[in-house]
Amino acid sequence: MAPACLLGVCSLLCAWAVVTGHPCSLDHQGWADCSGKSLQHAPSSLPRNITSLDLSFNSLVMPRDRTLLMHFPSLRSLNLSSNAMPTLSPATFSNLGALRLLDLSNCGITSLHRDTFQGLGNLHTLILRNNSLQELDVSFLLPLKSLFHLDLQHNELVSMDTWSLQLMETVPQVRLEGNPWVCDCTAHPLQQWLQLRKAVQVTCVSPPGLRGQEIAALDSQDLGCWMKHRFPRALSTAQQITVTQNDTTATTLPATGKGGRSWPYLVAFLVTAVGISILIALAAKCKLVHKNFTSYRHRPLPEISSIGGSPMEDSSSWDRGSVQADMQAEDDDGFIEDNYIQPSEQLPDKQERDSHLSI
Repeated sequence: MAPACLLGVCSLLCAWAVVTGHPCSLDHQGWADCSGKSLQHAPSSLPRNITSLDLSFNSLVMPRDRTLLMHFPSLRSLNLSSNAMPTLSPATFSNLGALRLLDLSNCGITSLHRDTFQGLGNLHTLILRNNSLQELDVSFLLPLKSLFHLDLQHNELVSMDTWSLQLMETVPQVRLEGNPWVCDCTAHPLQQWLQLRKAVQVTCVSPPGLRGQEIAALDSQDLGCWMKHRFPRALSTAQQITVTQNDTTATTLPATGKGGRSWPYLVAFLVTAVGISILIALAAKCKLVHKNFTSYRHRPLPEISSIGGSPMEDSSSWDRGSVQADMQAEDDDGFIEDNYIQPSEQLPDKQERDSHLSI
């Protein structure tokens, strides 16, 4: 009974192909083979419920304002290999939510938009090998929540940054063989990533001295850059930082567990030194101001008379005037010293005494 049903379905599909006149061949499992038919578009006459479609080795024209396969929402497998598609527009496959396998190998792809695979939340396998990808913005992986296998073999990738490698951590199987990897200091993140993945046969192409060697088997000394290997804090007594450069021997520097906390003490020391310097500067400035203030309180010298007299006479008259002023100040006390009584003041008293004696 079952073979009769399968035969009936196959006959029905063949009859549909004859009636519609499309060049593809169909089978009873919903698989359509349109390979090598010089097609520019997928035949719209195919049944809408097909689950697998092979459009390889054609001349497909990628649409810019709509999706590629609008009429086949049930597709689970799509083969677009060996079509000239250098660029892929955003959301080209957005209506293929059930798609599980997408083959884009040998399409001459040079770049991928981050939204190229938008809507493919159930995609399991993405094949991008044998293209011309030189730089890879791995953010295109963000919409691919269920991706398990990513094939990037035989492209033109020379390096990969840490951000891209971190995004690829979510993909269990990644193939990177056959790319012209440059094994210098920039390859260290890739080397660590390959060592964790235990990947093999990812080899260097340049420099010539490392050509053909596996990247995962190299060390930091081979890559020719400074590398630091930090040990856990639990081993603080034996903690060391090993630094290597080019072909020089490794230099071991002791490190303490509190090395990273010394900066607060340095900041406190600098703030204290600056504060003391400011206080010293303020004290010196206050002393200078006080000295200048006291110098301005001195009595100015008398001006030199512009009419007659010599400078010497003026100075002598000023001396006499000052002496007389001092004497007057002393007279205010009510006492007169004998030394200050002039002979001319004693003469009248003597004459009075002489006149009384003569009488």
